[in-house]
Amino acid sequence: MKKAIVTGANGFVGSALTRELIEHQIEVIALDMEGHSDNLPESNLVSFYPFSLDKASEVRDTLSGCGADIFYHFAWAGSAGPARADTALQLQNAQWTVDCLRLAKDLGCIRFVNAGSIMELETIKAAFQAENQPGLGYIYGSGKLVAHTMCKSVAADIGIDLLWAMITNAYGVGERSPRMVNTTIQKCIRGEAPQFTAGTQNYDFVYIDDVARAFRLIGEKGRPFCEYLIGSSQAKPLKEFLLEMKEAIAPDLNFIFGDIPFTGVNQPLEEFDCSKTEADTGFKAQISFGEGCRRTRDWWLEILEEEGKL
Repeated sequence: MKKAIVTGANGFVGSALTRELIEHQIEVIALDMEGHSDNLPESNLVSFYPFSLDKASEVRDTLSGCGADIFYHFAWAGSAGPARADTALQLQNAQWTVDCLRLAKDLGCIRFVNAGSIMELETIKAAFQAENQPGLGYIYGSGKLVAHTMCKSVAADIGIDLLWAMITNAYGVGERSPRMVNTTIQKCIRGEAPQFTAGTQNYDFVYIDDVARAFRLIGEKGRPFCEYLIGSSQAKPLKEFLLEMKEAIAPDLNFIFGDIPFTGVNQPLEEFDCSKTEADTGFKAQISFGEGCRRTRDWWLEILEEEGKL
């Protein structure tokens, strides 16, 4: 890989991958919305172009002959918050992903690496388990699943290698979303006792630097038309992760388990198996959950202090 196109390059995972690629002297064509480039590293290896999912084809002429060999697709509208339950938007995301796949082929890329989600597996189980009533969050997972299945057929038809990377749960420095790791760390900083379900459901977390390295290796070494799970290879019940966080950043704080009901589907530990990713690409997560939480806590302390919230 000498040059890569990255959509959603200014986002949490996209910007991390951009930094990972340029550290290995790989040029990056960074695509994101107009004015969204503040998270991108300053480097002569990075070129930014305004990009909109609903008008993906508009960059075709601009990037014609760019010489990129791999296209990484991270752009996805409504990946957090209430928009995850917007059926029209999540279906549109699936079509936009196919549009970007076709764009990659038109630009001469030989590989298309997409950011999927482990929620695809959970969605199948939640939707087709008899008598289960899946929550609205599975609409997001359904969008990823639709994109996955459509892209496989289209990629085979137009002749481009498709590699589908499913992230377990990425976290770390640079993410501001109100997901569990962030909200719990902020409660710890404020000295509030966080409350959880019983925490018996199986889970996995993988730090953002490891995620970025995994995407680089999948792009370089992954086998066409294969799925690759990106995780820590240390999946276990959620409560064990949270107790690891407590020990790392808030040993004197009380973590309360069982006060919140769990309404999701518990996935078996084998569905978190990253052995195929490790065997095909050489990836192995390096940053423990405790260490990742410490790094993320320190970053949040800086952010909150800058915003005058400490």
